[in-house]
Amino acid sequence: MPHPRIKLYWLNKSRAQRIVWLLQELHLNYDVESFRRGPDMRAPRELLQVHPLGKSPVVRISLPGLEDAATSSNSSGPRDLVLAESGFIAQYLVEHFGQGVTGAPRRLAPRRYRDGCEGQPGGETEAWLRYQYFLHYAEGSLMPPLLVGLILEVLKSPRIPFLIRPITSRVSNQLAAAFVAPELARNLAFLEEQLKTAPGGDGSGKGYLCGPHLTAADILMVFPLQVARQRAGGLTHGKEGKQLAEQFSVVWEYLERLESEPGCKRAEEQTRNWEDHEPEG
Repeated sequence: MPHPRIKLYWLNKSRAQRIVWLLQELHLNYDVESFRRGPDMRAPRELLQVHPLGKSPVVRISLPGLEDAATSSNSSGPRDLVLAESGFIAQYLVEHFGQGVTGAPRRLAPRRYRDGCEGQPGGETEAWLRYQYFLHYAEGSLMPPLLVGLILEVLKSPRIPFLIRPITSRVSNQLAAAFVAPELARNLAFLEEQLKTAPGGDGSGKGYLCGPHLTAADILMVFPLQVARQRAGGLTHGKEGKQLAEQFSVVWEYLERLESEPGCKRAEEQTRNWEDHEPEG
């Protein structure tokens, strides 16, 4: 396989952190162009030049021969691959570079088919089906109620005029109790059960979502769970009125395991350097 030239467009305080971890876990060399959020916490307009939605992460992949292939097919499209959306980026990188990479300790994706069932519908392993599901679950199901919670927090912030802030704060608290808390509790309970029933586990939930080994799906889970942990201290759910932070210990222990992964720590150290320096370009 030709050596790829990979470039990550990184934005501070974004989901791009997970792609840094993934690239390092795959032992891939990559370049970085860093961007900073403005005072309004929105991404800079320069990211629109990278992808029409102006979001991060975005990954650009250049491969020797890709330009020739595009020319020979009379394509007028881009010569490089530009990938957006964390789930798609993770899926593409693992499928193409997750095996046969020098020094890579593991594939980061479970085996797809059971023995003798190759290519058959329903022949997939439970671990692979979980892997595919959780690649999309992190953004598709878990993040939406968390984003609602973050928006509701704005209603209690100094960005709201002082005279009406008591009213907006009360509305925010009521909506958080009525929607965010039960939705988040439902997701955390679901994740706790998934951890306890993961293939190859002993029922204690001490492994990962798809089995005893880390996968790209686990890497994608770290960001929404960190946001959930931040929100959990201020939300209660259940008849006893316990804070979510006091419930779902299996999930919080899982998050601590993810944060303790050597690859996660290396990614944190690397991005800390980017935070301390001016953006490139």
